[in-house]
Amino acid sequence: MSPTPSARRLRLGLPRRVFSQVLLMQVAIAAGVAVLATGLFLAPLSKQLDEEAMRRALAIAETTAQDPQIAEGVQHTQPSIDGPVQVEAERIRHATNAEYIVVMDLRGVRWSHTTRSEIGGLVSTDPSAALAGRQVMEIDNGTLGRSARGKVPLYDADHRIIGAVSVGIAYDSVRARLLSVIPGLFAYAGGALAVGALAAWLISRRVQRQTRDLAFSDISALLAEREAMLHGIREGVVALDRTGRIRLLNDEARRLLGIGDESVGQTPDEALGGGRTTDVLAGRVTGTDLLTVRGQRVLVANRMPTGDGGAVATLRDRTELEQLGRELDSTRGLIDALRAQDHEHANRMHTLLGLLELEMYDDAVEFVGEVVGDHRVTAEQVTEKVQDPLLAALLVGKATVAAERGVALWVSDRTRLPDRLIEPRGLVTVVGNLVDNALDAVAGTPHARVEVELRAEGSTAVLRVRDTGPGVPVEQRELVFTAGWSTKEPPAHGKRGLGLSLVRRFAERQGGSATVGEAGGGGAEFTVVLPESLAEPDPAPEPELEPAPEPAPALTAPAQTATEEDAR
Repeated sequence: MSPTPSARRLRLGLPRRVFSQVLLMQVAIAAGVAVLATGLFLAPLSKQLDEEAMRRALAIAETTAQDPQIAEGVQHTQPSIDGPVQVEAERIRHATNAEYIVVMDLRGVRWSHTTRSEIGGLVSTDPSAALAGRQVMEIDNGTLGRSARGKVPLYDADHRIIGAVSVGIAYDSVRARLLSVIPGLFAYAGGALAVGALAAWLISRRVQRQTRDLAFSDISALLAEREAMLHGIREGVVALDRTGRIRLLNDEARRLLGIGDESVGQTPDEALGGGRTTDVLAGRVTGTDLLTVRGQRVLVANRMPTGDGGAVATLRDRTELEQLGRELDSTRGLIDALRAQDHEHANRMHTLLGLLELEMYDDAVEFVGEVVGDHRVTAEQVTEKVQDPLLAALLVGKATVAAERGVALWVSDRTRLPDRLIEPRGLVTVVGNLVDNALDAVAGTPHARVEVELRAEGSTAVLRVRDTGPGVPVEQRELVFTAGWSTKEPPAHGKRGLGLSLVRRFAERQGGSATVGEAGGGGAEFTVVLPESLAEPDPAPEPELEPAPEPAPALTAPAQTATEEDAR
C-alpha cells in the first residue's frame, strides 16, 4: 500500500483557526474548572461525613451511658445474652440504627454486643481512654469491620467510673452517603460544563466574526504587514479612536505634522493646536482631498470613519506640486506677456520700417528713443525705490504682465526699501502672491489699478498692496487666509486657496501679521508686517584724515633766491 500523501496526513495539535482554538481552550478551561470544583467539594464532604458519623456515634454512646438500667445491670448482674444490659443496649441500637453498642466494665469485658457470642469476652480495641474518663471519636477497625466510633465513660449513681460504652456506625453507610451525593454533584458539574461550553461557543463565534475566521498565524502576518505598510508608505496615516484621540501615527504623519509619539492618546486639538489641519483630523471639516497648510507644507487630507466609531485620516505632501503649479502659472503668464510683447514689438518694427522707407529719419530716431525710454524709466523708477534686486526684478516683470492685462501697476511714492533684506526669497513669495491676487481681482474692470508700497521701519518691513477691485466683505476677511478657501475657479493643475494662507503663515513665522481691509478709494488693501526682516545697516566708514601741509619755508630763502637771480 502506498503511503498517504503528506498533504492529506492527519495533523495533530491545535487547530489553526482562531475560532477553533478559542473554543477548544475555553471548553478545556470550563472542564478543568468543573473537575477542580467537584474535587474541592468532595474532599471536604468526605471529611464532613466522617465527622458527622463520629459525632452521631458519640451522641448515641452518651445517651446509652446515661440510661440507669445500664449502670445498675453492670453493677448487680453478670454478663449474659439475655441480661438486662444486653436487652437495653439492643433496644437502643435498633432505635438509633447503630451498627453496634458495646457496654464494658473496668476490665474491658463486654456486657453487650451485636454478636451474642462476643458477650463476656474482652473488647478488641483499647478502652483505656474511655475508662480514664475521656470521650473518644475515631474511625477504626474492629470485629465488625471498619466503623465510625464514639466512646464515653460509664458512671454509677455516685459518679464513679464503672465501665465504658462504645457505639459504632457502619463505615459502609458513610461511604454510601458519599457515593449517593456524587451522581448529583456530577450532574451539577455536567450542567455547569454544558453552560460553560455553550458560552464558550457563543464567545468563539463572536471572535470568529471579528477575526473573520483567520488563523493566529494569519493575524500575526497581517500585523507585521500592517506595520511594514504603515511605516513604508509615503503618505501620513493618523488613526483616531471613538473618543477622538490619536491612537496611531506612522513615520510620515509624524514628519508632516511635526509631532512625535507623545501625541498618541491626545486629541488633535491637544497635539496640534487650533487650525484647519486640526479641524480636518477631528472631522469638523468634511469633504475629499481637503487642502490644509501645516508649517511650510501644503497637505491634502482625507478622513474616513471606521466601524468601531473611530476614523483614519491620510495626509499627502503637496508642497512641491503646489510650487510647480505656481511656477507653471507664472510661466504661462510670462509666455502670454512675451507673446503680447512680440506682437507689440512687431508693430513697432513695422512702424520703424515705414518711417525709414519714407525717409523720415528724425521721426524714426525720436520714435526709437521714446520706446526705449519708456522701458528704461519704468525700471529706473522701481530700482530707485526698491533696492533689493529680486524684488525689483519681480515688480518690473509684474508691471509688464499687468500692462498686458490692462491693469496699471504702480509703485507707491512712499516706497523705500533698502538692500538689507535677511530673507528676500520669502518676501518675493509674499509680494508675488498678493500682486497676483490683486491682478486677478481687478482684471477686466474699468480703470483697473494695483498699487504696491514697500517700506522699511527700522528692522521691520511693511508691505501694502491696494487694488480697485470689489474688495473683501467684512465677514470674509479672516476666511481668505484659510487654506483651501477661494472664490475663484481652480486651475488645471489643482486647487486654489493656498497663496494667502502661505502669506499669513510666513508672516506669523516671522512674528508678524497679515491682514486685509478696505482701500481708500474702494477695493482691498492687504497689509503684511514682517518684524526683524532687515539687517542693521553697516556702520559708515570713518573719513580719512588729510595729510598735514608742509611747513612754510624760512623768510631768508626767498631773499637769497632773489639775490641769486639778480646776480644772474
